[in-house]
Amino acid sequence: MMDGAMTESYKANAQEVIEVLNEALATEIVCILRYKNNHFMAEGMNADPIAAEFLVHANEEQQHADWLCERICQLGGIPNMNPEGLLTRSHADYYQGADLRKMIEENLVAERVAVETYSEIIRWIGDSDPTTRRMLEDILKEEEHHADDLVGYLEKGL
Repeated sequence: MMDGAMTESYKANAQEVIEVLNEALATEIVCILRYKNNHFMAEGMNADPIAAEFLVHANEEQQHADWLCERICQLGGIPNMNPEGLLTRSHADYYQGADLRKMIEENLVAERVAVETYSEIIRWIGDSDPTTRRMLEDILKEEEHHADDLVGYLEKGL
């Protein structure tokens, strides 16, 4: 009774799911930091709309992190937001620089990593945890959209 959302119908290993979600959380935090830095560092003639898009992406990544934290708590875990070891837990790298094209490229690489990672986690979870799977599918959809946005900027010759 006191397990809240964790009923007998839950078929996944909650501890393993929490560990995987904490890795995804680390990835989202790194992406938030990278996008925020890039938002403030973007310079040049074409920088304003791209800097604005970086901020939109940062805010959406923050929403993903919030969803992950909420689900980790629902499963009885503790969201790991400890800055120590953040990059080792993350699937994405952190890029800090001033070259606008390089920022776009690095963010695209990170989004592609996120797409692959979330796709793999969704397959792994399957039907054992439909709530987590649906949440991850929503995040995946936005990560794919981010990647498409970034490709669009590169196709414009930035």
